[in-house]
Amino acid sequence: MIRRLSSLILLLAFMVPFGTYGQDPAFSQYYANPMYLNPAMAGSTYCGRLTLNYRNQWPALSKGYVTYNVGYDQFLEKIKSGYGVMFTADRQGGGAINSLMMSGLYSFKLQASESFRIDFGAQATYQQMKVDVDKLVFGDAIDPNNGTIDPAYHDPQFYDSKSVGFVDFSAGLMAGYEDKFYVGMAVHHLAEPDNGFTDPSESKLSRKFTVHGGADFNLSTMRFGDAEEDDITLSPNFLYQQQGEFHQLNAGLYGNIYPFVAGLWFRHNFENPDAIIVLLGFRQPAYQIGYSFDYTLSKIGISSGGAHEVSFRWEFCIYKEDYKKRRIKVINSPSF
Repeated sequence: MIRRLSSLILLLAFMVPFGTYGQDPAFSQYYANPMYLNPAMAGSTYCGRLTLNYRNQWPALSKGYVTYNVGYDQFLEKIKSGYGVMFTADRQGGGAINSLMMSGLYSFKLQASESFRIDFGAQATYQQMKVDVDKLVFGDAIDPNNGTIDPAYHDPQFYDSKSVGFVDFSAGLMAGYEDKFYVGMAVHHLAEPDNGFTDPSESKLSRKFTVHGGADFNLSTMRFGDAEEDDITLSPNFLYQQQGEFHQLNAGLYGNIYPFVAGLWFRHNFENPDAIIVLLGFRQPAYQIGYSFDYTLSKIGISSGGAHEVSFRWEFCIYKEDYKKRRIKVINSPSF
């Protein structure tokens, strides 16, 4: 009974038919999922790039949140542009609410000077959300005297509207100075589409504002940038996001000792501390694998199981000689 009521509370926090505002799934390894972070990062690689991401949040609650993401992007030298396709699936409350997002992305790469580069990006998305009423518990179904649940009860408003689909648009830009500093900005859900299951709906998908940036410091030479593969580097970075009344700040750093990467961040939701994030990664010229764990600091506690995240990236060319002749250089940024 306690487990079912806990699941109900989690679902109500994200249910859209009750006048709430939807929030996007979040990844701790945000640079390992570059197109999801910022549309301007489509084609921000010297080669074709395949990315796979998996996140399981609060697994100990049995009905937490599981998110999958797969993407492919490529740079086109002749038109100084990048393109990408991305698919994101999110499963909430053990499948009570499911969403699928299919996106196409385009970015234009501008070499403003020998040292300064700017990327502009746009994204078009079709999203479909479905609700399985058989996996939901409504307040009217709970007996106030003894707390028992009537399994046959369904809220009438869900009989005719169990799915919703809508088109969505996003945009972003990213700038880099040599291979030393980088900063990006993105706005998702520009039109704030209606994502409610009822008609008329009082729900919308709020705009998400993202600002992210950082630097690459070479410990082997004690200066910024100019890192060779076997150099030891530190990459301090930050991520700020705001969506509706939700505000979040991530701050931390990566340490690189090839072929290994380690990372540590503190994530703060302005209302409360949220999590400490620990990352371990392994890099090779053609691929990389990363694992991160979110140690929950909020009131829900570590008994929720925290969050586990796995990332994989494959690049389809591995020889630096193939891309040294590129006129438009890639903006340097972390890979996890």
